This record gives sequence, structure tokens and C-alpha cells, in this order.
Amino acid sequence: MKVQVDPHTLERAKERGTNEKEIIDVIHTGSPIPAKYGRIGKAKIYDFKQKRHGKYYEQKRVEVFYIMEGDSIITVTVYVFYGKWGE
Repeated sequence: MKVQVDPHTLERAKERGTNEKEIIDVIHTGSPIPAKYGRIGKAKIYDFKQKRHGKYYEQKRVEVFYIMEGDSIITVTVYVFYGKWGE
């Protein structure tokens, strides 16, 4: 299936601390999460182990929301959360 990463999603990714490679990885290997408005959501936790805005974080959770259109996946947006999640 073709993944089309929308320019809006790429803008949000840059602001929030992720990239196109991680977005595509989340779509293919992430866990399903609830989504609204007929969208599909997936999330994945990555080791981060660095500082962001002056604070150290062990991990980041990347959540991608997208729609299916024909044989394509089109991203809507991406969120990134920083912290530590259980194993």
C-alpha cells in the first residue's frame, strides 16, 4: 500500500520532533489507537534518551492519524509525546 505523507503532517512532524521515516514506520508497525472522524490511528514508542526543550526524556510516543483512499494511505496529522512508558 502506498503511503502519502501530507505536507501538513510533515510540518507538524518537524515542530513536534519526528520525521517522515518514523511516520511511515508507525503506519506499518504501530499499534492501533482510537481515532475520530473516520480516521485510523496508530502509535509506537521509540527510545529517545535525550533532551528536548531543556528536559531529558527516556522515550517518545509517536501517534499518526490517517485515512484510506483507494489503495493509498494519506496522513492527516502526527502527535509526539515525551516521557516513559511501561515495557
